[in-house]
Amino acid sequence: MLIEQPRVLDNIDRMQEAADKRGIRMRPHAKTHKSAMVARWQIDRGAVGICCAKLGEAEAFAAEGFTDIRLPYPLNPANAARVVALLERARLSFIVDHPDVARGWSDAMTRAGRTVEVLLKVDVGFHRCGIAPDPATAVPFLTMVASLPGINLKGLLSHAGQAYHASSEADLKSIADLEAQTLQSLALLAREQGVQIDELSAGATPTARFSLQQDWLTEYRAGNYVYFDRTQVGLGAASLSDCALTVLATVVSKPSADRIILDCGSKALAADTARGFSPLPGHGAILRGVAITGASHADDNLLVARLSEEHATVHVITGTTPLEPGDRVRLVPNHSCVVSNLVDEAWLTDADTVIGPMPITARGKIT
Repeated sequence: MLIEQPRVLDNIDRMQEAADKRGIRMRPHAKTHKSAMVARWQIDRGAVGICCAKLGEAEAFAAEGFTDIRLPYPLNPANAARVVALLERARLSFIVDHPDVARGWSDAMTRAGRTVEVLLKVDVGFHRCGIAPDPATAVPFLTMVASLPGINLKGLLSHAGQAYHASSEADLKSIADLEAQTLQSLALLAREQGVQIDELSAGATPTARFSLQQDWLTEYRAGNYVYFDRTQVGLGAASLSDCALTVLATVVSKPSADRIILDCGSKALAADTARGFSPLPGHGAILRGVAITGASHADDNLLVARLSEEHATVHVITGTTPLEPGDRVRLVPNHSCVVSNLVDEAWLTDADTVIGPMPITARGKIT
C-alpha cells in the first residue's frame, strides 16, 4: 500500500479551507487512514479533533496523544468501563439513538461519577442507525435525553450514506440540502422546548462539496477525502489525480495474451465494488508503471475482473497488453477505507521516491 504524501496534504488542505470559509469545524473521520501520522497532519491544518469508528480505534489514537475524539457510532453501555478509562485521557463523545441505551449510559456514568457527551443520531435517509426525524417522536426523545444525569447532550449528528448511491450531481446536492434542513428543523423545534442544541454534525465525502455550502452545520466529519478512491471519482468528488492511496502490484503470470495475473487479491484490494453515476465494473483502476506523477486516467483496456485471496485476474478488453511477468502497476482501489485496514504499515511516497514507512496505528481495532 502506497500513500502519495503530496496528494494527501493537498486533499486535507482543500477540505479544511472549504470548511474554514463557512466557519464549520472540521473533524475528519480517522477510520479511513487509521494513522496517527495522517491524523496529526489534519489537526495541524485546523481540524478540531478526530472521529473514530469503534472504541478500539479511539483507544489507539488516545494512546498516541489525541485528546478530542468523537465516535459517530452507537456504543452499548456494556462498554462503560472502557469509556470511563478513555475519559481519563481524552474528551470523548458518541451517539445515542435508543431510549434504553441512553438510560443505560446515564446509569453507568452516574455510578462512575462521570459525565460523557452524546449526540442524538438522526436518520436523514440512509436508514441504518438513527431516529426518524418525525418531530412527534424525536423532540420528546431529545427532551428525555437532555434531562438524564451523567450524560451531556451536545446536539444532533447525521450521515447521509445514501449519497453513495446517488445518480447525479443534482441528486447529491438534493441529499446534502435535505440533510442540513432536517437537522436544522429538528434543532429549532427542540430549542423551542428548552433543549439546548449546540452542534449540528454531518459528514460524508460525496456530499462534502454541497454540505460545506450550508449555513446551518457546525461540524463536518468527512473521512475518505484524505485518500479518495475509485468510487469517489465515480461520484464526482475527486479526479483520479487526487487519489492518494494505491496498491503496488506485480504481474506474476500471463496465461494468455488477453489475461494477466497480479499479486494483489482480496487481501490487498478488498472485495468492494465501485459506485458512481455510471457503472464501474471491476475491482480497481490500473495505472501503468511505478511513478504516477500527473496520472489522470486509468488503463481502460485492463479490467480487474476477479479477485482471489492472493490473485487479481485481469482481462485485456481488446487486443493484447505489453505487460509481462515482473512488470509493476499501481491500482486505485474501489474503496480506500477498507484497504487501509489490511496492512500493518503503508509506504509514504512522492511519485517514484519512497519517503518512508507509515504505521497503521489502529489497524484491526474493530471492537
